[in-house]
Amino acid sequence: MNDICSPMVILMENEADAFWCFERAMRKLRENFRSSANSLGVQSQLNSLAGIIRAVDPKLHEHLEELDGGQYLFALRMLMVLFRRELSFVDALYLWEVMWAMEYNPNIFSVYEVSRSRSSVGTDVNVASRIDNKQLKQYGKFERQNIKNERNDQKSALAVFLVASVLETKNKRLLKEAKGPEDVVKIVGDITASLDAKKALNNALKIQKKYLRKARQL
Repeated sequence: MNDICSPMVILMENEADAFWCFERAMRKLRENFRSSANSLGVQSQLNSLAGIIRAVDPKLHEHLEELDGGQYLFALRMLMVLFRRELSFVDALYLWEVMWAMEYNPNIFSVYEVSRSRSSVGTDVNVASRIDNKQLKQYGKFERQNIKNERNDQKSALAVFLVASVLETKNKRLLKEAKGPEDVVKIVGDITASLDAKKALNNALKIQKKYLRKARQL
């Protein structure tokens, strides 16, 4: 959690402002930190990542499945701290600002207040039919695509597609060099502090379009 908190403490002179920004950020990310004896809180996003790679790059998914059973645990850190360690400080701030803007939902604060047991976010497949074009423009670019395609679920957040874009950029190396889970971790880890945030975002949006197109065909 220090990776999420530190940028806010550094940027904001007022500790109270930093605290409330951190508190809201953690509300958005809290499901990733809720774990039990049987499951990881972030497991739902790892499962979504596996589904995305299976759809857009079956060959790579098959290879990764052979190496680690398709669990995609190498992506754990990227999802838990939103690429904070894979990016420079400035790029991490840029990524978070753009990512959260693209994921913007006018009802986002009410979403955070819904308890885990009662939450139905992502289960209402008719949500698009209740939103007109004027309302749709209020949503962020990424969220708008999900609404249009009736896939408004929090498990497939933009961060998941960002991880998918990283895997796609490492596709050739992963297929050629990865012989075990430790090789996957090493190859993916090479992006630490050197990932181009803008390029990764553009690739993530392309993968989202490709994934949604394939999902409609199923």
